[in-house]
Amino acid sequence: METKLDPAKDDLPLMANTRHMLVKHYVLDLDVDFKSQVIEGTIVLFFEPGSRCKKGGSAGEGACLSQSDETFKIRASEPCHSPVTNLSARSSKTGYNDFSVCAKGEKDTSDKNGNHSNGEQASGISSSKNCCDIETHGSEDFLLVLDCCDLSVLKVEEVDVAAVPGIEKFTRSAKLTDAEELRNLRNQIVHELVTLPADHWREQLYYYTYCSQAPGCGELLFSTGAWSLEIRKAEVQAPRDFPHAIRIWYKTKPEGRSVTWTTDQSGRPCVYTMGSPINNRALFPCQEPPVAMSTWQTTVRTASSFVVLMSGENSAEPAQLQEGLLSWYYYVTMPMPASTFTIAVGCWTEVKQESHTADVQINNEFSSLFSRADLRLIEGSCGHVAYPCRFQNPDASSQLVIPHRVFAPWCLKDRCAEILLELIPQCLSAAHAILGTHPFSRIDVLIVPSNFSSLGMASPHIIFLSQSVLTGGSHLCGTRLCHEIAHAWFGLAIGARDWTEEWISEGFATYLEDVFWAVAQQLPHDEAREQQELKALLRWRRLRDEVQNSKEELQVLRPNKENTGEVSESGTCIIKHGLNAEKIFMQVHYLKGYFLLQSLAKKIGEATYFEFLRKFVQKFHGQLILSQDFLYMLLEDIPEQKGYGLSVENIIGAWLDTSGIPKPLLEECQSWDQCRLVQQVNDEVTKWIQANQRARKRTKRKRRQDEVAFRKLLPDQLVLLLESLLEEKMLCLRILQCLEKTYHLDEQDAEVRHRWCELVVKHKYTTRYAEVEKFLKEDQAMGVYLYGELMVNEDAKQQELAYKCFAATQKQMDVSSAKVVAEMLF
Repeated sequence: METKLDPAKDDLPLMANTRHMLVKHYVLDLDVDFKSQVIEGTIVLFFEPGSRCKKGGSAGEGACLSQSDETFKIRASEPCHSPVTNLSARSSKTGYNDFSVCAKGEKDTSDKNGNHSNGEQASGISSSKNCCDIETHGSEDFLLVLDCCDLSVLKVEEVDVAAVPGIEKFTRSAKLTDAEELRNLRNQIVHELVTLPADHWREQLYYYTYCSQAPGCGELLFSTGAWSLEIRKAEVQAPRDFPHAIRIWYKTKPEGRSVTWTTDQSGRPCVYTMGSPINNRALFPCQEPPVAMSTWQTTVRTASSFVVLMSGENSAEPAQLQEGLLSWYYYVTMPMPASTFTIAVGCWTEVKQESHTADVQINNEFSSLFSRADLRLIEGSCGHVAYPCRFQNPDASSQLVIPHRVFAPWCLKDRCAEILLELIPQCLSAAHAILGTHPFSRIDVLIVPSNFSSLGMASPHIIFLSQSVLTGGSHLCGTRLCHEIAHAWFGLAIGARDWTEEWISEGFATYLEDVFWAVAQQLPHDEAREQQELKALLRWRRLRDEVQNSKEELQVLRPNKENTGEVSESGTCIIKHGLNAEKIFMQVHYLKGYFLLQSLAKKIGEATYFEFLRKFVQKFHGQLILSQDFLYMLLEDIPEQKGYGLSVENIIGAWLDTSGIPKPLLEECQSWDQCRLVQQVNDEVTKWIQANQRARKRTKRKRRQDEVAFRKLLPDQLVLLLESLLEEKMLCLRILQCLEKTYHLDEQDAEVRHRWCELVVKHKYTTRYAEVEKFLKEDQAMGVYLYGELMVNEDAKQQELAYKCFAATQKQMDVSSAKVVAEMLF
């Protein structure tokens, strides 16, 4: 028996043997039931032999027989299952119901920009039988391993794709003499289907749909473990002979960690993928390693009061199946890791513009430079596998603002109309001005429930935003929106080949959010530079504090160092610290990555640097990279930088492979204190400290407040002001009251209010504890560490407040957040 991983402390295993079999496409057919809090249905997976089995030769094939070559084993499996006559025997014992559903989805077309709309397309689920347990199986059979957790797998079967009408076009021979030839024919059909040219994507989706509905032709043996689903077919000993199309019948569990069942801000039920550390393996059996780049199509049925949003190229319109039941259909033709699949089902309201607004125009120095560069880049060829790529489409490349929709709970509709609708086209246009072609043809933006543990999350064609970004002015919402839009290029279109290199996604998005936001606001160059220097100082302070208060091993951007990107012979690997609850709330990969990119831009020059980024995006979109890919291309493209002492080895050594503050950053951080916006804050801090000193000396008879003129500050300046005042040992009550009144702190954005709550807690400003309570309940994405502040003072009232807020939110709280808070409280 294997030892089980401790979800609180250990690494995350990626169990799928992707070098033996590689999934190319998923077809999901699902029902969402809010009463039982279960998603159930089928998933059909279409495979190709993995890289290790394509190298030919009997030796290579023989090496793929089992997983005995693993570098580690994490297998605590339940017994294997083999077929019996029908599902009713199992259903009567477990409460599972037989189900057979046919639904209408959509058949989609594409316009010249690569934007997709809906028609109709059939999809469905065949009836199911079930399996019973057996204890052993032949050790020489090939074992297909999928990543799977918190799922009830009911049945696994081979799909008879040869039974689909019209499928003969994918076969070389219609003559079948025995079972082996029929098996080979089915695999040949799947191979021809998954390798269709990119311009046949509509035909490909059509046949994927009908192949997914084909009857089963034999149940497969399977067993489930804590982290995996293992499937085999008796007497099949090589991946090339294993069925290349399989159907899995399964149900999620209410406690499954890939989705959260909760209520929205209007009190109505909803379910969504919240970016769990275990990714999507508790939503559907899949291959989680990033190398398993796949496409997908999904049909979801649910009650007619709900709206289904998902990672999909089409803006789905529901089809009514019967009274009270709707079906939604989405698809993706750009191969991406299964971890990027996202779904949100709720009573969302679409927020629409009431009046026409003028087209966004970005008047910026980057626009003319990069519009010429784009024309040159389009002439080159893409380096990714074939798919309908927008980078090769001149109409798509000239599209400044892609189609977008906004959804929210009803109670936040007006606020979204006021803030988001105006910001989205500005931020999209700004992103295009810097990086060029939008990788995705459309985007939905959804305000998710208050238990969302982040300010935002980007997935293909959909962005989740926390309600926390809607308070105050547009600053926090705009910067976060820019951050998530940046992920379309860095994190999605270009992904990390090794998930431990999170900085490739988050460092780039953090760096680009400032650039995009400055362009969106159409700031003059000097003003943009000053705001970015202020932001750099705030991030420096955050990084410094995080390095002082975290384990060194969690501060390394490339924890696998020279072994980064390596996997076992079958393709399995582990994500170092992937399940560490503390790491989930750390920002070191955001901040050190940001500072590295900022340092490089400063040495090279912004215009040259951004032109390089466009070349990099053009070369690597649709692919997975390691840090070296970016650094080698940068230094080769701009060879004069080697004269600055820059080399790939030096950069990796100083920035990526070591803990703590990088030495080059220690040399740069002094300059930010001289920024004009920072100096203004320093002057205001001095005024407040002096006012505090006078107030503390003043007697009860002498209460008159000296008139002091305080400057109006930007949101980031307010954050710096409050952080600076937090360093003061004592602020008297009158100063706290004056601060609150001067800056209207209860009306500011969540970043400012968070610092204000810290001041309230530090100085025991009891009449404002209600604001702390409100923050902990409504801004859960940011409030986790306030619980620690409430506990550290050992003040009875503050601790009572912490317990009260946690009791009210614990059941709805994100699992990782709840764990961290519980450790602080208990």
